[in-house]
Amino acid sequence: LRGHEGGPLVIGDTLYVHSAFPNKVFAINLADQTIKWKYEPKQDPSVIPVMCCDTVNRGLAYGDGKILLQQADTTLVALDAKTGKKVWDVKNGDPKVGQTNTNAPHVFKDKVFTGISGGEFGVRGWVAAYNLKDGKLAWKGYSMGPDSDMLMDPNTSMTFTDGKMAPVGKDSSLKTWQGDQWKIGGGTTWGWYSYDPELNAMFYGNGNPSTWNPKQRPGDNKWSMSLWSRDVDSGKVNWVYQMTPHDEWDFDGINEVPLFEGKDKNGKERKMLAHFDRNGFGYTLDRKTGELLVAEKFDPAVNWATHVDMKTGRPQVVAKYSTHQNGEDVNSKGICPAALGTKDQQPAAYDPVSGLFLVPTNHVCMDYEPFRVEYTAGQPYVGATLAMFPAPNSHGGMGNFIGWDPIKGKIVWSIPEKFSVWSGALTTASGLAFYGTLDARLKAVDIKAGKVVWTSPKLPSGVIGNVHSWEFQGKQYVGVLTGIGGWAGIGMAAGLEKDSDGLGAVGGYKELAKYGDLGGTLMVFALAN
Repeated sequence: LRGHEGGPLVIGDTLYVHSAFPNKVFAINLADQTIKWKYEPKQDPSVIPVMCCDTVNRGLAYGDGKILLQQADTTLVALDAKTGKKVWDVKNGDPKVGQTNTNAPHVFKDKVFTGISGGEFGVRGWVAAYNLKDGKLAWKGYSMGPDSDMLMDPNTSMTFTDGKMAPVGKDSSLKTWQGDQWKIGGGTTWGWYSYDPELNAMFYGNGNPSTWNPKQRPGDNKWSMSLWSRDVDSGKVNWVYQMTPHDEWDFDGINEVPLFEGKDKNGKERKMLAHFDRNGFGYTLDRKTGELLVAEKFDPAVNWATHVDMKTGRPQVVAKYSTHQNGEDVNSKGICPAALGTKDQQPAAYDPVSGLFLVPTNHVCMDYEPFRVEYTAGQPYVGATLAMFPAPNSHGGMGNFIGWDPIKGKIVWSIPEKFSVWSGALTTASGLAFYGTLDARLKAVDIKAGKVVWTSPKLPSGVIGNVHSWEFQGKQYVGVLTGIGGWAGIGMAAGLEKDSDGLGAVGGYKELAKYGDLGGTLMVFALAN
């Protein structure tokens, strides 16, 4: 009964669904809904207090006849898709030093890719590629540190600077950290990855630097808070772009990077990617070169920066909201967005007909007070106290579901919600977009009009899962996991009561308890013929 993120996976006549800790996997026969097999790992519950923001798991992957599961205790498991028997497993990290996993693995070509969680425990992030056949490590690239650790070539790995792409240069990360702070520098990789087979490249974002107290880590803290392109075979960095240098607000940059093609604002055909960052800016980049094309606010409440300088690529920070400038033990008030961002990991969806992205968002601000903290392996390494609340001078709610033009960098329409929209979105060829709500509804939106055209009956629990669709025996289905939790619902999921608990989320979302109970149910709806 903890938070249920991610969604089901349909392969042939079988639906595979996962759970939060202890990360059970069920194979369900779509014809009669009977369980074909169940996998229940034996995990040490001591991993639970080492997980930052609920014991969620974001889903499964499939490849080479195997179902891939990334367990909370960092064990990556390959199961036979037909029988559920374990084919291989490998340890990806060590919970004793704060390393855990919440992400879904990803299969590209002959490898399975995974990252690591634990930025709030001083974990230095990485992406690892394992051979799909036998689980052997193929390569591992870190988020920061020496060039060799990051698999970065000073002369051919590129970044956006001075309005153009240029080599990162030698020791591009080490130069931006004080002493050995990079060794516990965060930049974890628990989000979603994308893949372009024509470029043989993967794309992803990584997270905040550690600690949350910016005074303890002067410098840009590269390459935390960045978008990355890597060669999938070797792991070599093609390009990297830092969105929030010296992050002072926990604007964890791990959100998904959906790929799309089209004409830029000058009419040039490009292979592009979009990214809706927790910092409140919606980015469009040329995914082949890494060139920054668009960086605009996708929530009008965003106030920590005035804009992104399109020549340097750097956000222009408003001094009033700089927690570094204001200093330790000073409460910087009214920062928008809150640390959980204008959007967290819940994926946006692209509609190729309208050219819009459909984006689930948070409309939440915060007060943020950093304090000095010492590092101890396996213990929280946060160094800030937060309070969260709905964005002021607005509709009074904590979320919006928006249509976004990634070429113009503009909100086309916006649907207000009482709570954050913590559900991943889905678009269909019929011109509909689906999303779930924390107050336990599934909604369908006319993409062109930006209007809700259908609302489900009340669901068993709030939705923090991703909406999925599949076809079986000539009928289309839409399914979503219900089960309140995640960062927004951590108060209910973990039984926390103090407003400051859950890194400020308990106080911000205390009303959620009035709108439903804990749960863990897959809800499936059939679309009319």
